[in-house]
Amino acid sequence: MRGRTSRREPSVARQILVLQVLVVVALVVSALGLAAYDARRNARTTATERAVAVAHTLADSPTLVAALGKADPSATIQPLAERVRHDSGVDFITVMNLHLIRYSHPDPSEIGKHFVGDVGDAPQGGTFTQEYAGTLGPSMRAVVPVRDTTGKVVALVSVGITIERIDRGLRGDVLLIGVAALAVLGVGLTGTWLVARRLRRATHGMGEQEITRMYEYYSAVLHAVREGLLLIDDRGRVQLVNDEARRLLGLPEDVLGRPVADLGLPPGLVTAALGRTSEADDIYVAGEHVLVVSSAPASWQGREVGAVVSLRDHTELRSVTGELDVVRGLTESLRSQNHEAANRLHTVVSLIEMGRPDEAVAFATEELQVAQHLTDRMVAQVGDPVVAALLLGKSAEAAERGIELTVSGDLPDLAETVPSRDLVTVLGNLVDNALDAVTAQPDRRVTVHLEGDAGSVRVVVGDSGPGLPPDQAAHVLERGWTAKASADDLGGRGVGLALVGQVARRHGGEVAIGVSQQGGAEFAVTLRPARVAAGREPS
Repeated sequence: MRGRTSRREPSVARQILVLQVLVVVALVVSALGLAAYDARRNARTTATERAVAVAHTLADSPTLVAALGKADPSATIQPLAERVRHDSGVDFITVMNLHLIRYSHPDPSEIGKHFVGDVGDAPQGGTFTQEYAGTLGPSMRAVVPVRDTTGKVVALVSVGITIERIDRGLRGDVLLIGVAALAVLGVGLTGTWLVARRLRRATHGMGEQEITRMYEYYSAVLHAVREGLLLIDDRGRVQLVNDEARRLLGLPEDVLGRPVADLGLPPGLVTAALGRTSEADDIYVAGEHVLVVSSAPASWQGREVGAVVSLRDHTELRSVTGELDVVRGLTESLRSQNHEAANRLHTVVSLIEMGRPDEAVAFATEELQVAQHLTDRMVAQVGDPVVAALLLGKSAEAAERGIELTVSGDLPDLAETVPSRDLVTVLGNLVDNALDAVTAQPDRRVTVHLEGDAGSVRVVVGDSGPGLPPDQAAHVLERGWTAKASADDLGGRGVGLALVGQVARRHGGEVAIGVSQQGGAEFAVTLRPARVAAGREPS
C-alpha cells in the first residue's frame, strides 16, 4: 500500500507575493488601457480642433471669396486649397457651393462631384464637426461657412484629417505610455518581491494554517502549564506572559509591549531576565512570593530574538525549609550540648576517681543550675515554645562560636495573631545574619530584644559587627536586592532580609535599620497584626 505524502501548504509570503503580483499587473494593465483610451480621445479632439482652425482660416481668405465670383472658381480654389492642405498637414480640404458641388479636392477627379457627408448647420452659418467615412476613408472633419463682404454665406469649406493619420501619431504616444507602464510594473514587482522576502523572514516560511495552529496550540500550552513563563524580545519588552506569571509577579493587564525594567520587579530578577547568559534555579523574592527563576536567551537560526524566563512558586517550600532550619538549629544545639555534657560527665567521673566526691557533686549541681536557669529564663521571656526553642538553639550555637548572645524583653504567646512560622523567619534570619557579622570581630556580641502584645510585636536585633554602609542600608530591604541564592542553598540566607521584609509587610509593619549600641547594624522589625485583622492594607 502506497503511503500518502502530505503536501505542504504555500507559505504566507508566497501567497502574498502571488496576490500582490496579480494586483500590480491588473492595475498596470488597467492604467495602460485607460491611458491609451484617453490619448486616443485627446488625439481625435486635437485633430478636430485643428481641422476647424484650418477651415476658418481658409474661409476667411479674401482670395477664396474673390475666386467664388469667377466663371471657373476651381482654377483658383484648387491650388489654394492644396497649398493650405500641405502647409497645415491635413488630409483633405474641400471647398463647395451651397449645393455641395466641390470646387476642390485632393483627388482632382472628384472636383465637380457632390460632397459626401453631412454639413450640419454650416449653411446657416454654424460650425459642424463629425467623424465620417468619406472618399478618403474615416476621418475627423469640420465644415464651416464662407461669407462674402456682406456677411452672406456663399460657400462651404470642409477640412478633414483621416483616422489613419491620427492613429499613426497616436502610436508614438502609446509606445511611451507602454514603456512607462513597463517601468511601473517592474518597480511594482520588485517592491512586491522585497515585501514578500521580508514577510517570509518574519513568518519563517510558514503557511497561514501552520501559523494559526502554532498560535492556538502554543497559547493553550502556555496558559495551561503550572510554571510562570515570560517571553522578552531583544529590546527588553514583554511579548508574551501566561496566567501563572501574571499571578506570581503581580503584572498588570497591559503588560504586553512594556519594558520589563518598568514593571516594578526585583532588580536582580530584571537583570537575570535581560542577561545574555543562561541562569538556572536562582531564588528571588517578588512581593509575597519566593520564586525559583530560570532564564535563557532565545535564538532562531543563530540570531538572538530575546529571552525566556520561567518562574516556579517556592513560597510554601521556603516556609517549610525555614522550619527545617529551626529543627537543624535545635539539632546542632543538642549536639553542642551533648558535647558539653560529655565533657562535664568526664570531669565528674575524674573527680570521683580522684577521691573528691564532694567537689564532683558541687560541679554537677552548678552546671545543672546554669542550664536550667537559661531554659527557665527563656521560657519565661518567650511564651511561644517554638520561638523559645529557636532562641535556645541560637544561644547554644553562639556559645559554641564564642559569641555573647543576650536576649531581653518579654514576648507572650501570640500564635493566634502572629504565626510561629513568621516569628521564626524574622528571628532566625536576623540572628543568623548578626552571628555571621560578628564572627570575624574581636568583640563578638549580639543582642535580641523582644516586646509585644496582641496589637503589636517588636523584634530588635543588634550586633557589634562592621555595620552597613549608607548606600547598602538604603537598598538592603528593596524587593529582591539581596534575593539571590545559589540553587544548592535552598535554605540559605540569600533571601533572608527579603523574607523578613515580606513578613513585615504581610503583618502591616515595617523594618527599620540603624546603628546598634555596640556600633554595628541594628534591625528593628515591627509587626501590627491588629491592623491587618481590621482590614487595613499593609504599609
